[in-house]
Amino acid sequence: QVTAKTAFLFILPQYNVSVPTADGELVQYHYGLKDLVTILFYIFIAIILHAVVQEYALDKINRRLHLSKVKHSKFNESGQLVAFHLTSVVWCLYVVVTEGYISNPRSLWENYPHVYLPYQVKFFYLCQLAYWLHALPELYFQKVRKEEIPRQLRCIALYLLHIAGAYLLNLTRLGLILLLLQYLAEFFFHMARLVYFTDENNEKLFNVWAVVFVVTRLFTLTLYILVIGFGLPRVESQALDPERGNFFSFLFNNILFRMSVLLLVCLFQASVMWRFIHFQLRRWREYWHEQSSRKRAAAVAGTKQQTKLLKRDSGYHENGVVKAENGTSPRTKKLKSP
Repeated sequence: QVTAKTAFLFILPQYNVSVPTADGELVQYHYGLKDLVTILFYIFIAIILHAVVQEYALDKINRRLHLSKVKHSKFNESGQLVAFHLTSVVWCLYVVVTEGYISNPRSLWENYPHVYLPYQVKFFYLCQLAYWLHALPELYFQKVRKEEIPRQLRCIALYLLHIAGAYLLNLTRLGLILLLLQYLAEFFFHMARLVYFTDENNEKLFNVWAVVFVVTRLFTLTLYILVIGFGLPRVESQALDPERGNFFSFLFNNILFRMSVLLLVCLFQASVMWRFIHFQLRRWREYWHEQSSRKRAAAVAGTKQQTKLLKRDSGYHENGVVKAENGTSPRTKKLKSP
């Protein structure tokens, strides 16, 4: 029994409470320090799954493709993230649909703070934190190049900040929708990179990713404006109450604070869109440059071919004498007098 209790501490979410409802009692969860133990256990699970995907899928494909070292590293990164993002999108979509967060957008801010979480919501957040924390030692295990480490550290830090912030500040419902949108765009991007590494002439998925990225950015910005600008200011409990998990809803009553937050959100989204547009313009320039180079090469090859045909039609030289195509001289022979 002692062993079982210890095992449950590592495997299952802790801090379950019975919340009275109209139909009876409902078991829900809140967070605490014991969550760190559960997260540690799932960090090891994530490392094992990472190794399985690498060994039985990515390494076999890499041996067939014979990629360079730079492309090999990027292929492994995108392959791991495609598997993770696909799993997370399906799981997150299932959670938000079954919990009714999409069918009832008001639930994103109604009854804030959302201190008590359903089992599947809390378990999803714990697994997400475990995955992005496991990505830190994977930088060493995967022998990531030094110039790639700062970029990957920024990515990991941003995800951890978003997920941990939504979890600790009781904004888990909003965080789920934002993660779903972000993971959807990231899935198409890394899938496009995998296809590109297998066939460099196939860039169709990048166009699909561009459309999905723009649509998800618009939905993200709309969601921020809806929740921060209109939802949280209407919460009934506007007093600072850390014990109940109400950390900052009272701040959104102040219109200056609310507008400042929305301005920062808009500036951040604008910077993301600017980087995206810059990336697309650079990609299109490279594409048109490549197409023009191919056209010039084809034109030069066509000119050489025409020159060869003209030479063949007019005969060729052999030992300084012009020969016809059949090997005879093009000059007419003199007729002998009878």
